[in-house]
Amino acid sequence: MIDLAPWAWLLLGLAALFVGLAKTAIPGGGILPVAIFAAVLPARTSTAALLLLLIVGDAFALIAYRRHAHWPTLLRLAPAVVAGLLIGFAFLALGDDQVVRRAIGVILLAMIAVTLWRRSRQGRADASSAEHGIVAASAYGSLAGFTTMVANAAGPVMSMYFLAKRTPVQVFLGTSAWFFAIVNLAKVPFLAGIGLFDAETLFMDAAFVPLVIIGAFAGLWLARRMKQQVFDRIVIVLTIIGAVYLLF
Repeated sequence: MIDLAPWAWLLLGLAALFVGLAKTAIPGGGILPVAIFAAVLPARTSTAALLLLLIVGDAFALIAYRRHAHWPTLLRLAPAVVAGLLIGFAFLALGDDQVVRRAIGVILLAMIAVTLWRRSRQGRADASSAEHGIVAASAYGSLAGFTTMVANAAGPVMSMYFLAKRTPVQVFLGTSAWFFAIVNLAKVPFLAGIGLFDAETLFMDAAFVPLVIIGAFAGLWLARRMKQQVFDRIVIVLTIIGAVYLLF
């Protein structure tokens, strides 16, 4: 197993719980586990280790929301997402841990800024029609592909896109579930090809899978009871701290 201090294992366990919570309750809330994993582990290793846990969370999201996806939206995004994935893979393959670590910090801060900007627009009724067309799909899709390949941090990007389209809640959750399930599985051979799935990473992930499952069930329970604003604020504050730590 990876030689980590007890506090590091506790943080990674907390992140695993948040993976499950984010997948079944708060779309876009998964940037907190990204910050924790990248702060505790080498940056490139963190991307691979977290990806496998995200795939476990995706399975529960699909069980809960699979029937509500809007497939035309997914097909419209597909070409740009593929382009973003390829660019992100090239960056991940060529960059060293320090570069990738700082890139993850910048991406996290950018995603938080995007999330706050998106919230400031939620109440406005004058959404531009361009947000619903192919230009928006290309912009959001390519950014989502890049950020998910480099940092598993595309949640806020996709949340902003779906909200800009005024997507109903159930369709939002179902389309997000299918999007990330497909994209995360597609990333596995890329990361495996550059040797990021070693035995230590796989053993560590196996230890955290039960916590992801617990978090997923807790998310299904909390989704009906907890105010999203409270959870979001906690995630944003902790993620800002994690992102700043990665940068400096």
